[in-house]
Amino acid sequence: MKTMTCTQLGGPCGLAHHGATADEIINAQDQHLKDAEKAGDATHQDARDAMKGRWRHPRQSMGWYKGVKQTFAGLPED
Repeated sequence: MKTMTCTQLGGPCGLAHHGATADEIINAQDQHLKDAEKAGDATHQDARDAMKGRWRHPRQSMGWYKGVKQTFAGLPED
């Protein structure tokens, strides 16, 4: 299990996401951004828009995805 924050994933806050894989953490960030958007949290809107774009255009977003996977791989286990 490893931890990455919303900020590490391009968001504005320090909420910690935990997961056994980078994909689990990315999915947790996506849900966090969805929840923030529903709650009317404008501080997360730019990150939410960016995440929506990555889901719609995954081939174009491979650089971001590979970067997150590399960062995740370099993190210590919790």
